[in-house]
Amino acid sequence: MASGWFYLCCLVLGSLGSMCILFTAYWMQFWCGGFAWDGSTHTFNWHPVLTVAGMVVFYGAGSLVYRLPQSWLGPKLPWKLLHAALHLMAFSLTVMGLVAVFKFHNHNRIANLYSLHSWLGITTVFLFACQWFLGFAIFLLPWASLWLRSLLKPIHVFFGASILSLSIASVISGINEKLFFTLKNATQPYSSLPSQAVFANSTGMLVVTFGLLVLYILLASSWKRPEPGILTDRQVWFPVSHSRWGRAGSREGSPRKGSGLAKKANTVAWWETR
Repeated sequence: MASGWFYLCCLVLGSLGSMCILFTAYWMQFWCGGFAWDGSTHTFNWHPVLTVAGMVVFYGAGSLVYRLPQSWLGPKLPWKLLHAALHLMAFSLTVMGLVAVFKFHNHNRIANLYSLHSWLGITTVFLFACQWFLGFAIFLLPWASLWLRSLLKPIHVFFGASILSLSIASVISGINEKLFFTLKNATQPYSSLPSQAVFANSTGMLVVTFGLLVLYILLASSWKRPEPGILTDRQVWFPVSHSRWGRAGSREGSPRKGSGLAKKANTVAWWETR
């Protein structure tokens, strides 16, 4: 039941993430004139699309790799590589989005990094870069001891959720700032809530919903990867006889010392070091 609910959430999450990117791209194409790379306003239009795709959607997907039930048992290295690759993709898209906005500002002689949105966004990207390089050095390369990894893991998890929250705040403030700059004429001010404002505000609400669902899945204890040697009651099922099934850790399915079931549970600790 827990696994089925997880995959339902993932289906909803995938749909929401796709809608976040598509809605942002449609906003930039239909109301803001489309895309280019010549330093014009159309160059700026890449910024919201790439940052939403990178810092929200791909970042959220990479954060949930260890919540997949397939990652609970077996070698952890492939999941580490997938986790790092998705976050590297998120970082690359975000950097491209930053290049777009700096190119636009410099071409039009607009000051850089003067708004609260820009401060928040740069802080988020800086923390993300530090998070990725620290994670690569400590958790992916083999030199770090288990003691050091155990010490830094809660910090890594905390900053992972914090960076996602900051990314959402950056996107929301960016949407608001873009609307204030665009809808400032007397005929269609932002306060009159024209169709562009309704669509952009709805896109922002989609981003918030996506981020909250990612945080919910990250914090749901029944979906967390078991710690080495620990299999929770709701996470893993093992056969206990030829005619019935039981849960590891339950009265019916608790492994006896020396049994194959106990040995299988103990492999979690061995694979955790790989």
